[in-house]
Amino acid sequence: MSRPRSAALLVSALVTPLLGLAVAQGEAVAAPNFQVPFPCNQVWEGQTRTNHRPANSVDFNRANDEGDPVVASAAGTVSRVANEGSTSYGRWIEIDHGGGWKTRYAHLSAQRVSVGQAVALGQRIGDVGNTGGSTGAHLHYEQLLDGADQKVKFNGTTAYYWGTRSYTSRNSCSGTGFTGTVGTDSGTGVTIRSGPGTQYAAVGAVADGETVTISCQAEGESITGKYGTTVLWDKIGPGYISDAYVYTGSDGQVAPDC
Repeated sequence: MSRPRSAALLVSALVTPLLGLAVAQGEAVAAPNFQVPFPCNQVWEGQTRTNHRPANSVDFNRANDEGDPVVASAAGTVSRVANEGSTSYGRWIEIDHGGGWKTRYAHLSAQRVSVGQAVALGQRIGDVGNTGGSTGAHLHYEQLLDGADQKVKFNGTTAYYWGTRSYTSRNSCSGTGFTGTVGTDSGTGVTIRSGPGTQYAAVGAVADGETVTISCQAEGESITGKYGTTVLWDKIGPGYISDAYVYTGSDGQVAPDC
């Protein structure tokens, strides 16, 4: 039996908004894996505050930072290169990453890209400056979805709100490796396992205080160690050690998935 046309229209009217919601949710889930907007392994102080405009933006600074390189926190296309003079953002850049996601970099002393230019993750786009309404050299940074500012994330981990903390850049570090330092409360070493959990066979050990290179990370058994509780396990050499025993300078995941 054929469905009455009126019923088909009713079903279409109900389904279409749901499909639109799914697309919108898909865009949010598909956010780029944004990185700290500075070269690999640089350490910067990032500040968030409730009276910031927009509220979710982050101000980055460190000693003698004027003129330091600012790099793209994800690949994309430059959508804006503007100069507000001595007000607001001063010299600033906007990058479109697709799916409604954009990033903004403000108070620059120099802009090194042009509108329509494709940029790669980690590519230098400008220099830290003190232009616009700034009272000291720093980088004002934003992540936006469909024009609305979002709480900033790096490697999928939300920035610290509200206050100041240190961030170690892992931007384009793949060529040099992701490094960390092993630490235990007891001073003894850590067993390397063949998989991400203590149920896997021991395949070696690493000493307390040793620097390790992390090739990738996987989720596994939850472990509590010197650096907190986590399900992340770091692939080093022949196997895995819990990220709870590794200091990388950043909270959360810093290397690709295994």
